[in-house]
Amino acid sequence: MLLNPVISKLSGKLVVLASASPRRLEILSNAGLRFEVVPSWFKETLDKSLFKSPYDYAVETAKQKALEVAHRMPFKHLKSPDVVIGADTVVTVDGLILEKPTDKQDAYHMLSRLSGKEHSVFTGVAIVLCHDKSGSDTDYKVVDFYEETKVKFAELSEEMLWEYINSGEPMDKAGGYGIQALGGMLVEYVKGDFLNVVGFPLNHFCKQLGLIFNSPPESPAHKVKRESDEAWSLVNSLSEGAANGEVELLENGKDVSQSSMQEQIVIGPECSRQDIPHSIVSLLDGFKASKTLFTASKLKVFDVLNSSNSLTLEEVAGQINASVLGTERLLEAAVSLGLLERVKQQNTSVYRNTEQASRFLVSESPESLNGYILHCNDMVWPLFSHLENAVREGTSQHERAFGKKNEDVFQDAYYSKDEVKIRFMDAMHSIARVTGKDVATAFDLSPYKTACDIGGDFFKDDLPKADLYILARILHDWSDEKLDVLLSKLSKMCTPGCGLLVSEILLDEERKSPSRALLQALSMTEGKQRSPTEYSDLLQKHGFTLKHINHTDNLLDAMLFVKEDPNDRRTLLGCSSASIETAELE
Repeated sequence: MLLNPVISKLSGKLVVLASASPRRLEILSNAGLRFEVVPSWFKETLDKSLFKSPYDYAVETAKQKALEVAHRMPFKHLKSPDVVIGADTVVTVDGLILEKPTDKQDAYHMLSRLSGKEHSVFTGVAIVLCHDKSGSDTDYKVVDFYEETKVKFAELSEEMLWEYINSGEPMDKAGGYGIQALGGMLVEYVKGDFLNVVGFPLNHFCKQLGLIFNSPPESPAHKVKRESDEAWSLVNSLSEGAANGEVELLENGKDVSQSSMQEQIVIGPECSRQDIPHSIVSLLDGFKASKTLFTASKLKVFDVLNSSNSLTLEEVAGQINASVLGTERLLEAAVSLGLLERVKQQNTSVYRNTEQASRFLVSESPESLNGYILHCNDMVWPLFSHLENAVREGTSQHERAFGKKNEDVFQDAYYSKDEVKIRFMDAMHSIARVTGKDVATAFDLSPYKTACDIGGDFFKDDLPKADLYILARILHDWSDEKLDVLLSKLSKMCTPGCGLLVSEILLDEERKSPSRALLQALSMTEGKQRSPTEYSDLLQKHGFTLKHINHTDNLLDAMLFVKEDPNDRRTLLGCSSASIETAELE
């Protein structure tokens, strides 16, 4: 296997794929690469008119995706990656970049444009090599390239076009087709790397890895030195001359002379970096970081700082009614985690919220997670302090944590006291505020005129009639027996064509990631986390067929199911396993 020579050199390194694409995950996994998946939060809003060619745009987008993850992980995930891989695939015809179709009519126009023509598929790939230096400095060395594959569509009849469009597969795919599934029927020939069309040019990637890990220190690459926000802004300017692996060495926006090349990072057999298990060390301190966030939120530190442009240590301590020493250590810890900023003003230091804290941690912010953070502190943290017993017994630890059985805690904590009840509702709304827009816009829901968001005592209460039912963060929480009751009730209410929007954290098919879902399962509720296939199997038993999947890169993913007509089994999707194959997104 081509990748084998560099596998040993990646051993012990934290390799991260900055993409939620299941196809890229599958391609790299099959090649024997071991890695984690951390989807990038970079919004693909680059102005295409500023790029000379489509591949320049794809390369720059891939680079921004990878760098965003490399920058975020030490703060958000509390671990520093060694290698981050970013990729972006675009379809072009007649010099036009085809986006993902917005609706069926848009998909029709795209596929009609491709019909009978040869078009290009470009995938830009960025490999970011991260090197921690003394203090908080990090060097980012970026190697990028692109791959082009020519694809020719057959002449497509109107009937074939609409049959394919109505399968649902074109939606949320660049160019409106997926070559690895039903879209393969539309293709007359492929010139070049087939996997590049699927979403990742494995052959070219392997060659680049070989060059990186077997080249001398002076091998060309971008270099971005993370010293401040000003230095980080350089990332956006490092796009020129990056096509097809032809890159230049930059430091702080200036050319680095040949005489200074020996100062660059050396990765490979000559690397002097100590073999420190950084990921394990990060886990050792992870609980301290969580409790720092919880405590700062509980004491309203972010709210206090939001009310003023900046405050001194003594001013913060006075407003949160805490000791100066304790407040100082809390604020310093929050600064180290990227939650606060400390700046010099005249002869003293003042503290203020970071942009991210202002957006997500201030209680009155429209996107505030404050309610959910307080819920984690008050309800989830005590449960996890008894995790050893939970694992031994396989049961929830409510009785040990709160002195009451699970059902008693639920009643006492959530229903008896209005204040606690409101806090629990606020915790759930916190997640909805952050995820709601991405989930609601994940699919074209315009065919549905009425919708019902399932809540309350849905096992006992009657359900109203609607065209679309929404199950947000419900299915993972209940046993199969109780889900049969709920889904049977829903199935009876739904007529053929009725939609079911499911919003959950979707596990990959090997149940290895995302870790957030698997960690949540340790609370030992009677339910379980599931992969798309498992959710599809669950819903298929009650007459719902999976149509679309959207990995939103937010806290929750989305799946759209449609109620089958029991008298009409003619469908392109077929059984649930085929549904996953055709509904999966790139």
